[in-house]
Amino acid sequence: MQLPGADGVLRSYTPRTEPLALTTGAPFSSRTVFSAAHVVADPYADVSPDSPAAVDWDATLAFRRHLWSHGLGVAEAMDTAQRGMGLDWAGAAELIRRSAAEAKAVGGLIACGVGTDQLASGSLAEVQAAYEEQLALVEGTGAQAILMASRALAAVASGPEDYLDVYGHLLRQASEPVILHWLGPMFDPALEGYWGSSDLDAATDTFLEVIAAHPDKVDGIKVSLLDAQREIDLRRRLPKGVRCYTGDDFNYPELIAGDDQGFSHALLGIFDPLGPLAAEAVRVLDTGDVKGFRELLDPTVELSRHLFQTPTRFYKTGVVFLAWLAGHQSHFTMVGGLQSARSLPHFARAYELADGLGLFPDPALAVARMKSLLSLYGVEH
Repeated sequence: MQLPGADGVLRSYTPRTEPLALTTGAPFSSRTVFSAAHVVADPYADVSPDSPAAVDWDATLAFRRHLWSHGLGVAEAMDTAQRGMGLDWAGAAELIRRSAAEAKAVGGLIACGVGTDQLASGSLAEVQAAYEEQLALVEGTGAQAILMASRALAAVASGPEDYLDVYGHLLRQASEPVILHWLGPMFDPALEGYWGSSDLDAATDTFLEVIAAHPDKVDGIKVSLLDAQREIDLRRRLPKGVRCYTGDDFNYPELIAGDDQGFSHALLGIFDPLGPLAAEAVRVLDTGDVKGFRELLDPTVELSRHLFQTPTRFYKTGVVFLAWLAGHQSHFTMVGGLQSARSLPHFARAYELADGLGLFPDPALAVARMKSLLSLYGVEH
């Protein structure tokens, strides 16, 4: 097969013929692990990038059953599902209802994103009301709530006190402990200065102040800043019983493995394409075999760093591309037309790295689909 490199030059690549041997299995004992799952678009819907998302619900729920079958939890209606980037609140609400019902039916672990994407902008009171509406919906389904960072709150907050007030109110009314999500501006530029400061040390202090005031209402935190040392430092400052779920798609093996002072659980977008392999690695870790865990998971970091390269917010394109190659969906179409957000050399490298890891259950299918994409771009075989 001829694949284009970053320099635009075609070179030969010999695909793998056998996938990595992986099996389904029970939930894990040493770590709580969520995969932030993508949505599958309906390719036959007559929509434009500005239209409400048209979702293939059967394929979307089938992918979640795939993740649950490997023991992974599903983090629903998060950034990976193009929340606020193709999927509006009406679509997210429907996704939450359907996935929560499916989780109940199969006994799967699920947590769902609570945000404010009903609003483009608004007052603090309106932001709080938007959060409340979404929190009520998620808790009404029986799913755990993940309080996501809010673009509207970032736009209207005048300083740390506004974050303390809004989050304090939400935590007081939450019926069960929630996960707090700090998403960095590399994932969403509109979140610059979250927690009231662009100084990350000052922002961290405010974040910890929110948690310290309501430790009984915070199950854990998800940190997506792509800074391993900052996550470790923050993890060590958490109140007893509050967990850290790494959202660091660059450094996750070392953060999940941990050190003599603790470890991170996981809530990761990269565990969408890595699901079965990640599950196998965590089961090895459950036995206490840190070396075996790292041997399985460390080689995946190159693929993750490739998918999450800048502009990081377009990592979803690579995630859906790999789901298509792996046979989890019949097409490479995304809500909002986001399949166009990465280049052919980017796709070629993603295919090569994923194939090298043995991620494709049917390597021949992946080859055929990769060749069809190359042909669309004018590469002859």
